[in-house]
Amino acid sequence: MGISLLQTVKVGSYVVKQHLKGNKRYPLVLMLEPLFRCNLACAGCGKIDYPDPILNQRLSIEECLGAADECGAPVVSIAGGEPLLHREMPQIVEGLIARKKFIYLCTNALLLEKKLDQYKPNPYLTFSVHLDGSEEEHDHAVSQTGVYVKAVAAIKAAKAKGFRVTINTTLFDGAEPEKVAAFFDDVQAMGIDGIMVSPGYAYERAPDKEHFLNRTKTKQLFRDILKRGEGGKKWGFNLSPLFLDFLAGNQTYHCTPWGNPARTVFGWQRPCYLLGEGYAKTYKELMETTDWDSYGTGNYEKCADCMVHSGYEATSVTDTIKHPWKAAIVALKGVKTDGPMAPDISLANQRPAEYVFSRHVEQKMAELAHKPQTFETATDAAE
Repeated sequence: MGISLLQTVKVGSYVVKQHLKGNKRYPLVLMLEPLFRCNLACAGCGKIDYPDPILNQRLSIEECLGAADECGAPVVSIAGGEPLLHREMPQIVEGLIARKKFIYLCTNALLLEKKLDQYKPNPYLTFSVHLDGSEEEHDHAVSQTGVYVKAVAAIKAAKAKGFRVTINTTLFDGAEPEKVAAFFDDVQAMGIDGIMVSPGYAYERAPDKEHFLNRTKTKQLFRDILKRGEGGKKWGFNLSPLFLDFLAGNQTYHCTPWGNPARTVFGWQRPCYLLGEGYAKTYKELMETTDWDSYGTGNYEKCADCMVHSGYEATSVTDTIKHPWKAAIVALKGVKTDGPMAPDISLANQRPAEYVFSRHVEQKMAELAHKPQTFETATDAAE
């Protein structure tokens, strides 16, 4: 099982309570980005394309824990950038565990072995290691040789010390189903606790836009992969069965971006983790002032090809609560990998894309011009 029984029970209880209360929009996973700085420069990443003064910014312990308190989501995914570059990350994790939050600390694992002693195994803590395929494929994806070997060594070291470890994998155009299936077999043999997989999304400023999947290619790719693994039953995915069913083209889902709200060094990001179309100062402001209906596939050009978990996992969880037998059948029988696909959302009425990234960067730079950079921040950035 990719998701622990403790997390399944507690998150399931949380979701049921939200439905009983009649809450239509509620958070499931807080996407927390305490920094954008990274020690890699992957070709498909749009999270590191900022001037140095912004890359040198950090959310404080108080800001990170305050975001968790504001939002109330039962799960916190700590991403970036590379979170292990943040010198106060152990204290942030400790504070989140004290709040009984399920933490997925996303890392490229280059610093993981070095920093393992700063953490203690806990059922609420999972290291989510980024791996995009075999050694050759992963090192190509991250634009640096030797990264796969270091990541695998770190996974084994973390497992040996009793930590929960999952992997997160992003698939791009050109991924070969046979190789992906073999890769899933390999990581399963390492004893990992789950696999998170998602199609790549073309960030506005991603350096390499040519290799992102469109929705038609995504569905066929996942069908071709999952059919090699008994409809996905062969592997322990850290995802809901209905999200996998959606990726394989068997569900017509609309995006629920409020399910995974994002807190970054800019503030609360509108509308989601993947699109920076504006920022709110508080979670309450984000929820109450965002025009949610103007985003998502069919509503906005930038969202046309997105099928990423941060937009659709919460949708699938809601569907699971409403239709538990449908989810149970997929879990027992596996994802359907042949036959007609569910109809897709029409793009006929989507509004054109607005390009606002540069404006937000300029505003942040103007704000930082009046704030002196501390010595600690500067040295931390160079670690």
